[in-house]
Amino acid sequence: MTQAAPKPKVLIFDVNETLLDLDSMRSSIGQALGGKSELTTLWFSTMLHHSLVTTVTGDYHDFGKIGVAALMMVAQNNGIQITPEQAVTAIKTPLLSLPAHPDVKAGLSSLKSLGYKIVSLTNSSNQGVKTQFANAGLTEYFDKRMSIEDIKIYKPDLRAYAWALKQLGVKPEEALMVAAHGWDVAGAKAAGLQTAFVARPGKALYPLAAEPDYIVKDLAELVSILK
Repeated sequence: MTQAAPKPKVLIFDVNETLLDLDSMRSSIGQALGGKSELTTLWFSTMLHHSLVTTVTGDYHDFGKIGVAALMMVAQNNGIQITPEQAVTAIKTPLLSLPAHPDVKAGLSSLKSLGYKIVSLTNSSNQGVKTQFANAGLTEYFDKRMSIEDIKIYKPDLRAYAWALKQLGVKPEEALMVAAHGWDVAGAKAAGLQTAFVARPGKALYPLAAEPDYIVKDLAELVSILK
């Protein structure tokens, strides 16, 4: 897409699926679900769904705990027996050791060399994303890591983006939210941020939301736009 907005002062990246490849979890989730690895996507969307339930009801739970609960729900709905311990085993270690997508390190390196401030904003816990970045070799590229754990309000609640902007000391229009989730770019756009949708395989924009400023297939394309 063409340059439609002024160059941002800071780039805010979502983490899971945007930077880190969730496909490697298919085997562990599939194994826990009786070999039905195709249910991995349903598990992740169920986890996101219920993170919003906790935000709306004001009954906060850690993203990891919601992930375990979501896996047990998917299992129950598909007639599969699973214990909480089995759910934890299927999720915890694989989620913390997800590999970065092939385009990520080169893309982040290029954006950093262009002088952009690069931060992350995730629904995962502070310790979780710290471990994820260390295991994926991404720590060095980021100036700051932010987790909604600090405010206990999950994205895409507009308050999550407002809080992040306050931490960064920038106006909404001075920040660009980069995410592979239609719901995340919809939330950021509604909060006044510039947005870039990374069209990872199997990801779609929410048709009823305002269009993002940019749609890119990977971070290399984002780099070419932000040069």
